[in-house]
Amino acid sequence: MSDALAWAGTAVGSPVVAHESLTGGMTSTMLALTHADGRRTVLREIDREPWRAHAAALTAREAVTQRLLEGTDLPAPRSLALDAPSGRHLMTLLPGRVRDDAPDEVVDGLARLLARVHAVRPPAGAWPRDYQSWAWEAKLVVPAWARDAEAWETAFALLRTAPPPHEPTFLHRDLSPRNVLWRDDEVTGLVDWVETSTGPAWLDVAHCATNLALRHGTERADALGKAYTRLTGRAPQPHVDVMDVVGMLPPPGRPAMITDAAERDRLELRLVAVLEKI
Repeated sequence: MSDALAWAGTAVGSPVVAHESLTGGMTSTMLALTHADGRRTVLREIDREPWRAHAAALTAREAVTQRLLEGTDLPAPRSLALDAPSGRHLMTLLPGRVRDDAPDEVVDGLARLLARVHAVRPPAGAWPRDYQSWAWEAKLVVPAWARDAEAWETAFALLRTAPPPHEPTFLHRDLSPRNVLWRDDEVTGLVDWVETSTGPAWLDVAHCATNLALRHGTERADALGKAYTRLTGRAPQPHVDVMDVVGMLPPPGRPAMITDAAERDRLELRLVAVLEKI
């Protein structure tokens, strides 16, 4: 890590004099840096498998996206320096903290943030890559902990059909509560732009809703979808909700992302709830 800190100091022309770990990163070591001239920055180093093998592409995508967003009002970090081969990206530090609760104020704030992201219109030739489903064929196996195997089989059959048509929309693609910063009830930051894509707007809504369901139950997830629809007029896409829930399953040979029994139960309840809307 000393090499990374030296690189960060050189990149902005001021040595790093202090650093502290930031929590929540699944793919990377994340450090808040203090420089000799008083500036505060964030250093990402993608050093965890299986993401490390794709670190160059992921960090490059994040830097490109952050530069694209400089002309918008989105509270995204600004890219300062990139060492893609090493999986290192240096960016500005945003104020705020992650919230782990989901009262109406937070749900409504998330819906407004989603609408702001989806209002971004990159110039021609600057749109990000097409989205990739995280519900790969290899994941379509009923989990051993399932209580309702039939629901999972129904979901797998649905995902083997063509997805519904959609209007191409700018997506964060990993917009979950752990990537949103708050000061009281106001959003101050949206971080982690490595998965930015073009695709159906509801894919961002679905991913945020699934994460809310894991922590707080499907009622809070449904509240987010309703708030977003009120704001944008976009209709729900249950097929996309199913895609996101199934995408939470691990592929063969990899550790499960969800290991808590209560969260697994809530994930299955979420699946049942969205299947009922089809």
